[in-house]
Amino acid sequence: MTTARDYGLWSEGPNALPPGPLNAITDVPGVTVGHRTLTGGGLATGVTAILPHGGDLFRQKVRAAVEVVNGFGKSAGLMQLAELGQIETPILLTNTFGVAACSEALIRRAIAANPAIGRETSTVNPLVCECNDGAISDIQAFGVTVADANAALAACAAGPVAQGAVGTGSGMTAFGFKAGIGTASRRIEIGGETFILGALVLANFGRAGDLVLPDGRRPDPKTVTPPERGSIIVILATHLPLGDRQLARVARRAGAGLARLGAFWGHGSGDLSIAFTTADPVAHAPDSPFQPVRRLDDDLIDLAFRAATETTQEAVLSALCAAPATLGRDGRAYPSLADWVTNSVTENAR
Repeated sequence: MTTARDYGLWSEGPNALPPGPLNAITDVPGVTVGHRTLTGGGLATGVTAILPHGGDLFRQKVRAAVEVVNGFGKSAGLMQLAELGQIETPILLTNTFGVAACSEALIRRAIAANPAIGRETSTVNPLVCECNDGAISDIQAFGVTVADANAALAACAAGPVAQGAVGTGSGMTAFGFKAGIGTASRRIEIGGETFILGALVLANFGRAGDLVLPDGRRPDPKTVTPPERGSIIVILATHLPLGDRQLARVARRAGAGLARLGAFWGHGSGDLSIAFTTADPVAHAPDSPFQPVRRLDDDLIDLAFRAATETTQEAVLSALCAAPATLGRDGRAYPSLADWVTNSVTENAR
């Protein structure tokens, strides 16, 4: 697997937090990820699924929050998430025109497990986020189907996460380079306990020439520089006990990681972050009118803020390093950041 660390693009500073065993969102206990990749026939797209836990999410919801950095997007389910602070389906990432198919898949999946949905009990809130991969894939082909969403869900597994041009990352670009899916994690020690905070990003944002590497270099992809019209979705997962308000604050710190990379969230960019914790799940039908919730002391939350910032930044860099050079639908070249780094080292050695 090719990551930012493989190319020397991440070094631990004096205050940096250590990564989890896999340096991936799946280091968080119970969290799994699956991809469905669609290529050929003008398509370079797909679906990526994130399951917060392996149980019935409608019956055992996870606490969550969303931070919309710039709202030029067409995602589904964010309004109820923001209002109630809960996630009750898996999270699906796809292209802009695949949101409807993915929403249908999640609704049907929830009804199959809970036939009372929409009849004897509430409806279900499908959570689908999107980026526009039309620069590389034929988005008007409506290539993503309900079956593809189900395939991504069926592929969810613990362990290493495939990165780069895979799943919904197949047709995504960032800062003039080929990009896609990236992930990272950090280990946090609090009160004698060990917690993990992990990030998974769908990187499709940033103007060519604006990228800033951790060592201060500014890679030039030697390509045209259109206005910023991309997007990025950041999913932050943890089992650290956090309240809804705290999760919102953690989600907001993903923006610090994006700013470190040189992003400024342009007018046409859809940038958002979702943070959830698997601690203290919320029962759909609680057995008591009052529910106890364990919550981190705010004086210690800077550790989670740092973890959110670092994992977001590193995950984007890994998405860029793992994705191979690709030609767009109009013939425009999207180089690989890994190739740029390798060539830069070779030229400096001469």
